Amino acid sequence: MKHIHAIAASLALRDISGMLISHIRNVRYLTGFTGSNAALLITGRERIFFTDPRYEEQSKREVRGVDIVIERNERPKDILEKARALGIKTLGFESTVSYAFYRSLLRKGIRVKGVTNLVEEMRRVKSALEIKVMSKAVERAEKAFLDVKPYIRPGVSERHLAMQLEAALKKRGCTEIPFDIIVAAGKNSAMPHARPSDNRIKPGDFVMFDWAGEAGGYFSDMTRTFLMKGGREHAKKIDIYATVLNANVNAIRSVHRESTGRMVDKTARDIIKKAGYGDYFGHGTGHGVGLDVHELPRISRFGRETIRPGMVFTVEPGIYLPGLGGVRIEDMVLVERQGCRTLTSLPKKLEIL
Repeated sequence: MKHIHAIAASLALRDISGMLISHIRNVRYLTGFTGSNAALLITGRERIFFTDPRYEEQSKREVRGVDIVIERNERPKDILEKARALGIKTLGFESTVSYAFYRSLLRKGIRVKGVTNLVEEMRRVKSALEIKVMSKAVERAEKAFLDVKPYIRPGVSERHLAMQLEAALKKRGCTEIPFDIIVAAGKNSAMPHARPSDNRIKPGDFVMFDWAGEAGGYFSDMTRTFLMKGGREHAKKIDIYATVLNANVNAIRSVHRESTGRMVDKTARDIIKKAGYGDYFGHGTGHGVGLDVHELPRISRFGRETIRPGMVFTVEPGIYLPGLGGVRIEDMVLVERQGCRTLTSLPKKLEIL
């Protein structure tokens, strides 16, 4: 409840008399509710939780310290009626809402004001419990991958391996897969977000896996790339892998409580640029992970905020050469008072299968 109290205490500073939280991940973060449809209205004294009749019993079990309203009308109507009853003059809302939802809040007598990243900024720094749960998500993801790794061989399709990995994740206890698993072989691995296809692994291919685990609603995220025996331009591919690994290792070493996302990104980017591959690394070096697989902080050229203990984010430099293939190595790190700790543990040394 401390986060809800913090929001309530900040309302006057934001020139609002009530704050509506509607992003379901943020509602979960603040209340512990694990359903898929809810909103939370916070004033200086009141905390009102809105959900539909499907979740009446579940909300009674999971949500404590708030008044629960089971909606009988469309949500905006119920919220505005409650806002009027509470004397709210200016209602804050999360700026991520749809335009249609914003329009539905426009009624006479109540001003509305968009608020950006109010809860997301709270979510950047993880508690000890959150870190424990996320470590479990890492463990499940790594064990699932090791279940599937023996099947990586020439002739097997990307789609088949992705389906096997998804099944292994669920078998290991993951109740949600936050994004479509990436398995990309050969030329397809030059696309950072390739979708698994019927393309079959061939000798000399890079094979990239990008996948995520889950535990208690929190996620992990990691990438490993392998090189198949044989094929052409073997020495160049080994050099590309060595460059990405060097960027990954040194970017992780650069993480400390005084650095910024830009500094970590620059460490990785400078190494790749110096090796002659600067034009082939187009995405950011990392991103926060938690209740969403992509959240604050930003580890990129635009990541200006100072890194703080308790932040968890990825470090994932890559090189992607059209026509040849690509390499990405992605780890999750936890910022500590002295440096950082890598949460992912799968080997990163080049494996030629």
